Amino acid sequence: MYYMKQTSYDIAVIGGGAAGSMAAIRAGQLGKRVVLVERNDCVGKKISLTGNRRCNFTNTASLEEYIVKFNPAGEFYRTAFSRFFHEECVEFFRSKGLDCAVQESGRVFPADNSAQSLITVLRQYLKENNVTMAYNTRVSRVTAAESLFTLYSDAESFMQCPSLVISTGGASYPSTGSSGDGFDLAAGFGHRIVPLKPGLVPLRVKEPWVKELQGLSLERARLTFLAGKKKYAGEPGPLLLTHYGVSGPMVLDMSRRIVEALDSCPQIVLLIDMVPEKNREALNDDFLATHADGRFSIDAFLNRFIPKRMSAFVLAQMQIEPAKPMHQITKTERLRCIEMLKSFKLTVLAPLSLEEAMVTAGGVAKKEIDPRTLESRLVPGLYLAGEIIEGCGPSGGYNLQQAFSTGFLAGESAAKRG
Repeated sequence: MYYMKQTSYDIAVIGGGAAGSMAAIRAGQLGKRVVLVERNDCVGKKISLTGNRRCNFTNTASLEEYIVKFNPAGEFYRTAFSRFFHEECVEFFRSKGLDCAVQESGRVFPADNSAQSLITVLRQYLKENNVTMAYNTRVSRVTAAESLFTLYSDAESFMQCPSLVISTGGASYPSTGSSGDGFDLAAGFGHRIVPLKPGLVPLRVKEPWVKELQGLSLERARLTFLAGKKKYAGEPGPLLLTHYGVSGPMVLDMSRRIVEALDSCPQIVLLIDMVPEKNREALNDDFLATHADGRFSIDAFLNRFIPKRMSAFVLAQMQIEPAKPMHQITKTERLRCIEMLKSFKLTVLAPLSLEEAMVTAGGVAKKEIDPRTLESRLVPGLYLAGEIIEGCGPSGGYNLQQAFSTGFLAGESAAKRG
């Protein structure tokens, strides 16, 4: 399954992740001679790490919901999603015997919770469709002349083809091979690269005492970010406190806007509502209903709503003894407790690094790519797919579906080009 030097192919695909594998498979299905060039010794290395190795590979949300999820330029993906959406994606894997399970919020996983099972199916498709594999090969440069692309590894040319798909991923998780090479290749053809930023990334906070809460998880909280006059409020969900700040699905999804806002607002206030199912008035009623019971302590009351470690920290911040009976809690203390529960304040300083982000925001400018085919508007025969395209979606399977959808469309378009 390995290539021979100076061999010509109809289509070369650079990058064997979700987008590249799908592009190669689709072009192979349409009868083209395809080579998939991968710098690792296997395909799907980054896929193997997604969803804690369980691989949340798509989501059952509607097409219109997907478009909104990828705003402000979600409309760009309409054709790609229309050609190969979550229904087709699930059937693609099921047809090879991979059972799938739909879990919370429409997230779809392999039924055996193994990312490796999904990668095995991709390998089967690649083999069935006679895709030649060029493993352990890093493309350092590509040139275009006389309707042919020439691929180089270091200074040596090793392949030519009339159509090329670049699907090398972003610049996050560089240990998987996503070191940003594709951006250099695209820039070499004159494409504008929207500045790369971390997308879906944990956040660092200013308060040093957050280390005391390291590892504490709130099963259901609501986050609100205040950036100058702008306000972003998320949906309730799990939150993880770390030694550096905050993480968890809510933080990751909101981080895209926060990273952008940090460009103009050096510090952003994060407010944590630890009891989103109750408003302040309802909490006040609960306080008053328990106030007369001298046997009930303030920490026992707070433990009804938040973990014991968090209630102990809140009370220490307020200098209230945990064993203090409820009937001795003053009105001022009661109102401060309610405020802490509904609006626990942290100050966001920065995201973690791009290398530690789940996906990359930024990339090859969408305006320079035809959304109907994913062909470059600058270079005929050049196609781009997956994370290399600017922007990203939220967690929950959306970004992998984008990779499969754009890979499918790019591979199909390259095959139909001739």
